Amino acid sequence: MKHCLPVCLFLYFAIPSFSQYFLRGEIKDEKGRQLERAKILLASKGNMPFYSGNFGAFGILCPYPQDTITVFYDGYEVYKKEVNTKVFNEIILKMLPETASLYANKLSSRTINLEDNGESYFSTLGESYSSLIENQFVNAKLYPETGFSLNIDKASYSNIRRFINNGMYVPSNAVRIEEMLNYFDLRGTNFPKPKDSSSFSAASTITGCPWNDKNFLLFVQLQAPKINLDNIPPNNLVLLIDVSGSMDHPTKLPLLQSAFKLLIENLRAEDKVSIVTYGGGVHVALSTTSGNNKQKINNIIDSLYADGDTPGENAIRTAYSIAKTSFIPNGNNRIILATDGDFNVGQTTEQELENLVSFQKQSGIFLTCLGVGMGNYKDSKLEVLAKKGNGNFAYIDNIHEAEKILIKEFTKTMYAVAVNAYTNIQFNPAVIKKYRLIGFDNKKSAIVDTTSLLEGGEVGSGHNMMAVFEIVPAETFHTTETLAGSLNLTFQLPKHTQKITQSFQLPYHPIAFNDAPPQIKLATSIVMFGSLLRQSKFVKNYTFQDTINLAQTAINPANTSEQELLQLMQKANNIYNYRKKR
Repeated sequence: MKHCLPVCLFLYFAIPSFSQYFLRGEIKDEKGRQLERAKILLASKGNMPFYSGNFGAFGILCPYPQDTITVFYDGYEVYKKEVNTKVFNEIILKMLPETASLYANKLSSRTINLEDNGESYFSTLGESYSSLIENQFVNAKLYPETGFSLNIDKASYSNIRRFINNGMYVPSNAVRIEEMLNYFDLRGTNFPKPKDSSSFSAASTITGCPWNDKNFLLFVQLQAPKINLDNIPPNNLVLLIDVSGSMDHPTKLPLLQSAFKLLIENLRAEDKVSIVTYGGGVHVALSTTSGNNKQKINNIIDSLYADGDTPGENAIRTAYSIAKTSFIPNGNNRIILATDGDFNVGQTTEQELENLVSFQKQSGIFLTCLGVGMGNYKDSKLEVLAKKGNGNFAYIDNIHEAEKILIKEFTKTMYAVAVNAYTNIQFNPAVIKKYRLIGFDNKKSAIVDTTSLLEGGEVGSGHNMMAVFEIVPAETFHTTETLAGSLNLTFQLPKHTQKITQSFQLPYHPIAFNDAPPQIKLATSIVMFGSLLRQSKFVKNYTFQDTINLAQTAINPANTSEQELLQLMQKANNIYNYRKKR
């Protein structure tokens, strides 16, 4: 009996050590979105991290009925509170102000303090396009500052090509002139070199304006830095493929299958690929697989067939979950969504899809959208997803376009060198009386929303982009005034939060249009072509034949893309003039 008391005392003090409680709950934000992979610390567990799972749920064994929980999630305030392990705990995280701004309507361009002029255009043919407001002339004295978003989107040009090659009118809202310019490399032979490997370079030109001899055109070009091809980071690619019934057409799923097999052919052993399909349900067709296992990947791609409805929302969630699981810390983590954009199950409106993808944007995973098809094509939805997903957007109308996007321009399309990139231009009112930005037209919904912000875009390796302004010179100004204005470019390096700003001057040295270099004349013909398709009031005295005549003076006969542009102009001339004659 003399040993009984120590044993009893040991058991008394040891019981709490062996008791187990189960702390359960879910983590959401103020809008009810479940937060997956939120980091959880419990006071009883020290620095051992736990993470919320699917739908924000968590369950952790705990030695005490009461514990202190601390929750961390990028873009949200840290949550710390004592919890009861005997009940289900619903934890609500509050967004930081900069996170809340992600969900605001975003503008492609913005002039400070300028009001909406109320214009609107609408699209037809059963396809959906965002209703755009064409930029108007702005008084430089009252509103000297304007800006636009940088991106590498080119979808509008190949979509326009699809309409014209089918002998059809192009819906005005399908025309985005900045994307038409993006499609071509319009650098001159003497384009300035960047000061270092992570910097942009810039150039500007001012010429006469062919459709208004009283005005000038200001061309602003920006060249993105290039990734060193000898040190390309590994890829973590999730192919998110629509295999619903609407994809059962030669220009849809079969075209995508051929396109993705081109992509797979060029992957390396260090690259990783997963495939998620959605059609009648969501299916992980291929778990994470090395890029050197090409036959296995291609067999899965070949086995796909179209059937069922379109549960796009759950498919997107699944793709992000897989991308996070196979995340490469210093790699290129990207979802490639390929679809006609017709989501009909789950969250389906543009606003719902915006919120879904904006929420995932902070994960460091990029989203590239590839659109296909016609008649059921939802351009507006794919454009929203790409922009909100910190990615880019292209339209594939044939296998040659697929090769251009996924092979020839792979680094431009798939490797971001800058994110949240945008410019601000400060015009000099002593030199510029009025200006209008051509292209970068805003959605009606974004203009109406007074809280809308200028949206930064993703820029790919080595991409060259151009913006064009039509400017009205001041009636009189001192000859000592030699600057049309200045440009500030703001961007972030991928995986970095610090903003970088580069500044450039815009000299005012107009040259006669006939003396302009070929790439400037070609850009002007593209602007005029897009403006005519857009039915812009600013070129109402201009014709498709005028555009053809100008393009013929600038096009390089050895450049197949430029030759194709000329052919499209000629076809459009026949289509639009034929209908006028009738």
